[in-house]
Amino acid sequence: MVGFEVRTYFVRERNALVARADFGELYVDYYLHQGQIGRQHAPDHDGLLKEALAAVTLHGASRPWNESAAWTIHFHDPLLNLFVTADNRRGTVVGQLFTENVKDEERQLFLADVVREGSETRRSAIEFTGREIFGAVEQYYEQSEQRPARFFRHGPEDFVFISAQPQCDLPWLTALTEADVLALDQTEQLSLLEQRQYRWECGCTQTRMFAILASIMRTDPEGLFGEDESLRLSCPRCGARHTVTREALEAYVADAG
Repeated sequence: MVGFEVRTYFVRERNALVARADFGELYVDYYLHQGQIGRQHAPDHDGLLKEALAAVTLHGASRPWNESAAWTIHFHDPLLNLFVTADNRRGTVVGQLFTENVKDEERQLFLADVVREGSETRRSAIEFTGREIFGAVEQYYEQSEQRPARFFRHGPEDFVFISAQPQCDLPWLTALTEADVLALDQTEQLSLLEQRQYRWECGCTQTRMFAILASIMRTDPEGLFGEDESLRLSCPRCGARHTVTREALEAYVADAG
């Protein structure tokens, strides 16, 4: 699966990085996945998740190839958790939202985990205001990345992300309007940097479920299964449902030594 394209540009004399993509293809795959697992989110929640998927993808495309990002965005009143992740190494994007059993933190939190190949995971956390995804990410950049970044709409599913680089023309970036961004090709000197491909994919498989449960199976199989012969699990990354039988997990543990 090839996926959709994200292009990044450098704005000469402004020292800013532009990432842009049309997310129509990603959203089609997202809806197909929702249909396969029998999920249908409320329209306002659905819109938040779609924007979060776009935001983490554009952020990821602005970062090094060997890096992946995972964001958990916690909204307060009403309670809602969003999880989205973009893996540059695999070119994959996936996400999920939670409205049940969400712990009330009594504040709105943006948790960002960064994984770079060969390095330990780095986590940062900020508080944010408002109930807009793009606004939350802009606040994350301001507080954690310590540089400004802004999102703009080119169309209903076409978004532009502009982030400050060293010696950026900050007054120019701060003053940009959607009309300015629509004419950016004509008013600024843009140099194409990269064209990356991304696709909707989680990678959760039966084997991964076995690997997660194996240690518990070795120490407390009765506590894991009780009197049941199978377990139904939901992937926390994409919501896909997996059924694991006791017999299959026993065989997996035996084969693993």
